[in-house]
Amino acid sequence: MIEAGNTQYAQCNGLKIAYESFGNPEDPAIVLVAGLYNQLVRWPLELCQLLVDRGFRVIRFDNRDIGLSDKFDGVRAPGFFRLLLKSYFAIPVSAPYNLDDMAADTVGLLDALDIPAAHLVGMSMGGMISQIVAGRYPDRVLSLTSIMSTSGERGKGEASLKVSLKMLQPASKDKTPLDIAVEIWQMLGSPAYPMSDDEIRAQVIAEHKRSSNPAGYMRQISAIRTSPSRVALLNAIKVPTLIIHGNQDVLVPVSGGIDTAKHIARAELVRFEGMGHTLPRALLGQFADLIHKNSNIGN
Repeated sequence: MIEAGNTQYAQCNGLKIAYESFGNPEDPAIVLVAGLYNQLVRWPLELCQLLVDRGFRVIRFDNRDIGLSDKFDGVRAPGFFRLLLKSYFAIPVSAPYNLDDMAADTVGLLDALDIPAAHLVGMSMGGMISQIVAGRYPDRVLSLTSIMSTSGERGKGEASLKVSLKMLQPASKDKTPLDIAVEIWQMLGSPAYPMSDDEIRAQVIAEHKRSSNPAGYMRQISAIRTSPSRVALLNAIKVPTLIIHGNQDVLVPVSGGIDTAKHIARAELVRFEGMGHTLPRALLGQFADLIHKNSNIGN
């Protein structure tokens, strides 16, 4: 059985990126790209094991500004309301980096590990990054799986203002950052696959002990908000593509997955009833089977 904690580091796109690798180095590589302010540990170890069992070398990593990868300390991101003004009124906004930069980090990791091409699996923001890699670097991607993500097209896969504001709720004398993190997780969770507050607290505390960089949260949000629609890139993607989405996702509503699949030739869209913006443990085996089928390895 695989175990976490074998953290290694690579120089990628001018940054030190933390990653973990599981399985036989000779097997086809599959790279897991994490979501907004998600450390690599947000990819369940059980899913990594399921993918190893299906013949993959599994690599999960911390995006820039999160986990044990390099941070952009002291670099200010535009505020949320300025980002809203950009979205609705096209007011120019400058961000410390964008999703294209993060896609280049992913390709840089492949370079550092001497991997000519890999299967990519991205969730949420990681799905956006993976889409860009598949569109801009087609020779580096063997297959694409985009989970609970969107195309970047206006009005598709966009959270309500209520949900967006909850994601930015500050701590108060009545609620600690941990309390708020639990509330947000429950808001985004999967109704058919609930987690207890205690389970969520344990995971949030474990992640905080590994690394904490609250300022990186807004920088990653600004990377998403200032990046353009990916529709033209999606139209150029030729590799086998799988879109996975939950029907009860309130952070990236299912319209985002539907629109992504619409713009990629022969993309398969699989929707799960009762799934929100999480990776329910009960569904991990189905996810692994779908990803393996989409990759065509062993066929």
